[in-house]
Amino acid sequence: MGPEVQSFEEEMASYLKVDHAIGVASGTDALHLALLACDIKAGDEVITTPFTAPATTEVIKHCGATPVFVDIDPKTYNIDPAKIEKKVSRRTKAIIPKHKLKVIEDCAQALGAQYKGDKVGRLGHVGCLSFFPANNLGAYGDGGMVVTKDKQIAEKVRMLRLHGSPEPYRYVMDGFNSRLDALQAAILRVKLEHLQEWISSRNAVAISYNRLLENVSGIDTPYSEKGNRHSYNYYTICVTDGRKKRDALLDHLRQQGIHAVIFYPSSLHLQEPYKHLKFKKGEFKVSEWAQDRVLSLPIYPELTDKQVEQIVGEIHNFMGGLK
Repeated sequence: MGPEVQSFEEEMASYLKVDHAIGVASGTDALHLALLACDIKAGDEVITTPFTAPATTEVIKHCGATPVFVDIDPKTYNIDPAKIEKKVSRRTKAIIPKHKLKVIEDCAQALGAQYKGDKVGRLGHVGCLSFFPANNLGAYGDGGMVVTKDKQIAEKVRMLRLHGSPEPYRYVMDGFNSRLDALQAAILRVKLEHLQEWISSRNAVAISYNRLLENVSGIDTPYSEKGNRHSYNYYTICVTDGRKKRDALLDHLRQQGIHAVIFYPSSLHLQEPYKHLKFKKGEFKVSEWAQDRVLSLPIYPELTDKQVEQIVGEIHNFMGGLK
């Protein structure tokens, strides 16, 4: 806590144009405390996607609620809004505004991205950020933040992060020790000044990738809807021929010293903690299709045109031809 944390919270609130920004210990804690502040409890349901990190769903279970999976959009790899309606029940507490439910944005890896001119984090009732070192605004350790325009939610998160305490030595609920470290806040304050420049550089790298990969056989580049803006925390391509070809391409790139990565190689509905929900293979076809084809290439602001050309050259050589 302390003045560095308070200053960082004020600067982040200004950057996102929200009323409240509350620093917490991690992105996972941001999701957990946001759910609790929205009164998610045992017996409730929260709609989310199976194509995500386990933090998204484990915090739902830690609240005593049940994650309800909805398949993803084949272009964006985000949850498919058209499929949400069918999954709403009387126990659903979070996702769709027209049902008077809470919308909680898991934008852990999307800080600085924009949807129709608005930055992510301020689109729903609550936004949850992660400052994990690999993210585009990364600390030198763990850190997270809850952002909201709702005063009541903000006040509850502030108490929850500090053992349920609204003031020293008075406790009104069971809470947590989830404070953002002052050293991390000081580092993040310096980095925040450069974030927009870094996002612009990431977009420039992505444009180069898109141009060079446009005609490479068997490769689809990231989808970008008009009026929106990626933050390109990752640059994720689709190897259309499937898992075997994707895995072989990954091996080839790594043999050349190119550190490509597969994020979410197995959708959460197929993993051990969710067996009790009795999902079957093939139940979320788009998520399973994506898990077998996605591959994230190196992207960071300092990546040079020459390096991008080298990476694409290796992909072109392995994939063997133009579209």
